[in-house]
Amino acid sequence: MPVNDELLERFLAVDTTALCDADRTTRVVHSAIRPRSAATRILGPAFTVRCREDFLAVLRAVETAEPGDVIVVDGGARETALGGEMFARAALARSLGGIVVDGGYRDMSYVSTCALPVYSRFVTPRAGTASQLGELQVPVTCGGVAVNPGDLVLADDEGLIVVDPQRVESLLDAALAVKNTERRVIALLDGGATLSDAFNVADHVEALGRGEHSVLQALGSG
Repeated sequence: MPVNDELLERFLAVDTTALCDADRTTRVVHSAIRPRSAATRILGPAFTVRCREDFLAVLRAVETAEPGDVIVVDGGARETALGGEMFARAALARSLGGIVVDGGYRDMSYVSTCALPVYSRFVTPRAGTASQLGELQVPVTCGGVAVNPGDLVLADDEGLIVVDPQRVESLLDAALAVKNTERRVIALLDGGATLSDAFNVADHVEALGRGEHSVLQALGSG
């Protein structure tokens, strides 16, 4: 799914926390895969890679992915660098959307200031070999979640999530509703209200105490 300016603008109006609140089944990449770059926000289709202890497939991906694509590398969660400064520079030059590696990354003196979002599980100086083809554009696992070619990868300072492209628009709508509710609650709290003034705390606790199903929700949110 191509990412246009309108979709990006809608993502900028929310965050991954609101997206997860809107759908608790959202695929959340393990928090061990952390941002290593100055830029953290990602929105783009996954260009998937599977490799082990060898970065040739990542190089191939950087050279063949389309502008806006996010390279998602299933490196088997091994502490071997599958990318570094040169890959990040090349990805920037090709206008890719980011690099996410379930494995190692290196050259932090550059990457930490890089405008390309780069995420990895490890930082390590030891690079892999460059003698195995690996696999491109196949279903992979990254940070404990399934990622298919073309799935949308979204990230910000809170973390990384993966979304079916067919569902992203409805999910963004739901996330915006969450953010609007949050803004109303924040306005109440800033005005001196308590959490019990903003949420159905008493009714919720009483219902749970009776063994009934109940949902904690902001008052006036339906």
